[in-house]
Amino acid sequence: MQSSQKSPTQIGVLLFERFSNHCLANAVEPLRAANTLSRRRLYAWRFLTPDGRPVTSSGGMPVLPEMRLADHPGGACLMVLPSYGFRALLTPDLSRGLRAAAGRFDMVAGLDTGSWLMAASNLLDGYRATIHQDEFDAFSETFPQLDADSSRFVIDRDRASCGGAMSAFDLVQEMIGRAHGPALCAEIAALFMQSDAPPRSGMRAGLVDAALALMRRNLEHPLAIPALARALGCTQRKLETRFQARMGVPPRRAYQRLRLLAARRLAGESRISVAEIALRAGYADASAMTRAYLREFGETPRQTRAARQLGRTVPVTGASNSSSK
Repeated sequence: MQSSQKSPTQIGVLLFERFSNHCLANAVEPLRAANTLSRRRLYAWRFLTPDGRPVTSSGGMPVLPEMRLADHPGGACLMVLPSYGFRALLTPDLSRGLRAAAGRFDMVAGLDTGSWLMAASNLLDGYRATIHQDEFDAFSETFPQLDADSSRFVIDRDRASCGGAMSAFDLVQEMIGRAHGPALCAEIAALFMQSDAPPRSGMRAGLVDAALALMRRNLEHPLAIPALARALGCTQRKLETRFQARMGVPPRRAYQRLRLLAARRLAGESRISVAEIALRAGYADASAMTRAYLREFGETPRQTRAARQLGRTVPVTGASNSSSK
C-alpha cells in the first residue's frame, strides 16, 4: 500500500457470507487508527461482495456493501475475507472475478481463509502464502504450485496473506509501516495495547512493544531512558538498537512523540489549559511543550483547539456505508 500526498489510498474489502467479525475489525481498525493519528485521511476503504448483495457475518452482523467486486475501479489493495464454509464459495465466476480484480489492484491479500480462494483462482502460483492454521496442511497439499509458509503473515511482491484474525492486524500494520514509516506503525501498536497488560509479540519486536506500553503508562511523569531500560531488564544500548531497527528513531524520540500525541488529543478533545496539557504530557514548562508541539505538528495547541472548534477535522472513517455496530 503506497502512500499518497493527494488522495487516500483506496482499499477494497471483499466480504462473503459468514465472514469473521474479528478478522474484519482487525483489518480495518489499523487503517482507521492511521487516519486518526496522522490527522489525514491516509486510507479509504469500501466493503464489497461478489454480487453486490448484503452478507451476514458468522456472528450475525449484517453488512450492506457499497458495490459488487466487478464494479470497483481498483486501488492499492483488495482484501479477500471469507471465513467459514469457504470451499462452498468457489465458483468459476468468483475465480474469474478475482483474477480480473488482481489486474485493477496493486496487491491482493487473503485474510483468514482468503488465500485458499486466491490459490484456487491461480493468483498464488509461484508465491509464498499462508492461511489459517487449521487449513494449513490441506492448503499446502492442495496447491503444490505455491510455497506454503506457516508464518503469521506473508507479503510476497504483490500478494499477501495471513493466518487469522489476530495476524490480520499484524499484516495491515506492516503494510501501513511500509507505506508511512515505522513510527506510525508503532504508534498504532501502542494505541491498541492495553497499558496494564503485557504486549503481544506481533511484529518481531517484543522489547519495543513492551517499552511503548511502559512509556504510555508514564506520560505525565516520563522515565529516563536508562530507567526505562532497567525496568525492561535490558541494557540501554540494546533498547536503543531495537528502537532504531524497528522505528528508525531512538527511544527518547519515540517517547517524545507519544507525549506530544497525548497533548494533541487533549488540545482537540478537552477544555483544559495549555499549562495543564503540558503537565499531563510530561512537560514542566508549557512554552517548551508548545515549541515541541509546533515542530511536530506544524501548529500550536491553541491552533489545534481552534481548528477543532471550527469543525476543521479530517475524515477518519472509510466507506460511507458501514456495518451496524
